[in-house]
Amino acid sequence: MNLEFRRSSYSGSQGNCVEVADIPGASAVRDSQNPEAGHILFPSTEWSALLNSVSK
Repeated sequence: MNLEFRRSSYSGSQGNCVEVADIPGASAVRDSQNPEAGHILFPSTEWSALLNSVSK
């Protein structure tokens, strides 16, 4: 599966961020400075809960 990772529009030019790729039922997350290290999968419900909790 070829994942299309994206960075937040809030990321600065320093590149210190994570990248996210959406897949059916989950989100893949990786370190933008070390993408070859792989990614972690989060079920969609967990990823949504995380985003909701940090956006408050």
